Amino acid sequence: MSAAIKMLAVRCYDGTSTMDVAKAAGISQGYLYRLFPDKECLFAALIDHCSNVLREAAAAVAKVATADPEAVLSSSYEDVIADRDVLMILMHGNCAAVEPVIGEAVRACYAKQVEYIGASDGQLRRYFADALLGNVVLAVGADTVDAPWVRTLRG
Repeated sequence: MSAAIKMLAVRCYDGTSTMDVAKAAGISQGYLYRLFPDKECLFAALIDHCSNVLREAAAAVAKVATADPEAVLSSSYEDVIADRDVLMILMHGNCAAVEPVIGEAVRACYAKQVEYIGASDGQLRRYFADALLGNVVLAVGADTVDAPWVRTLRG
């Protein structure tokens, strides 16, 4: 999983072959296909893994053992999505969601996050709006830029 996350985070779904992933993981492509029947299933498994990482990070940042909507909603999303590779897998997943297996994994990821937080509809919309904007800011590296537009977007 680690090798696949690193490869696909940088080169995206369409830009990475299963041979690239197998090579990075130090396994044969045949063995990779024994683990995952195709690249879509591999990528869906990565999205599911990253969804779990995201949920665990939200709990750790909020310092709660079980979901406390107020604690999770008040935590810093940038701290939650601190692993850039996880962020990029989720961003690439959104873009590759046209593929049926990947689309289902992305929808399941969002469902897990909504169920975990368990806040009101309005609170959840605001949290996800801020989180998705945060994803874009981090994905394009704007967090390293000191400019008025970045300060506006970061709030």
